[in-house]
Amino acid sequence: MAANTFIDNAKIMAKGQVTIPKDVRETLGVTSGDRISFIVEGGTVRIVNSAVYAMQMLQNELAGEAGRTGLDSDEAVAALVKELRDEEKTHEDFN
Repeated sequence: MAANTFIDNAKIMAKGQVTIPKDVRETLGVTSGDRISFIVEGGTVRIVNSAVYAMQMLQNELAGEAGRTGLDSDEAVAALVKELRDEEKTHEDFN
């Protein structure tokens, strides 16, 4: 097993509830009130921090969008920001 891999166990209660062991909660970065997601792939289940997972999914969805819109460098982004600010300033000057 990898150095950051460990095994922990929990008992399933009558209503299907499980207490997530402390070391697992700490690894996931979750506390009381946080949400977790269960990802089922074949016969394997992964438990992940829902907020982190949602952010990863968003990043995956947006991957490559900047390049497709021509924003493929810091200079291109800076030029777009300048253009938008100039347009906003021009708009404000007319009002």
